[in-house]
Amino acid sequence: MIIRGRPDKQKAKALRAMADITLSRLESTEQEKYPSNTLTDYYDILHKLMEARTLDDGVKIKGEGAHQQLIDFLANEKIYDEATRVFLQAMREYRNRIAYEGFIIPASYIKQNKERIQKIVKRLTAK
Repeated sequence: MIIRGRPDKQKAKALRAMADITLSRLESTEQEKYPSNTLTDYYDILHKLMEARTLDDGVKIKGEGAHQQLIDFLANEKIYDEATRVFLQAMREYRNRIAYEGFIIPASYIKQNKERIQKIVKRLTAK
C-alpha cells in the first residue's frame, strides 16, 4: 500500500546512516567467504536507501508485498532503469529464500554482481 503524506527527512537521514554503517561493516568482511550474509547485507543497504528516497518525497510503502512495490515504485519514478528493477527483484527473492529456506548463495554471485550493486548504491544516494 502506497501512502502519500509529508516528507520524513529525519527518518530518511537515519535510514541512510544505518545503510552507511552496514556498508562500512560489510566492506571490512570477507564477502566471498560469506556470500549469503553478504547478499542479505547488500539488500538491506539497498532497501534502506530506497525507502529513504521515498520518505524524502513523502511516500511510505507498507503492508504485504511492500518491498516488491518499493522496487517497482522507484523504477516507475525513473530512479533506475528496468534492468536494475529486475535485478533488485531477483535480489529480493534471493534474500527471502536465504531468510526463510536457508538458501546458500554461491560466492560467484557476489563476485559477479558486487560492482553492479555498488553502482546502484551510488545511484540511490545521488540526488
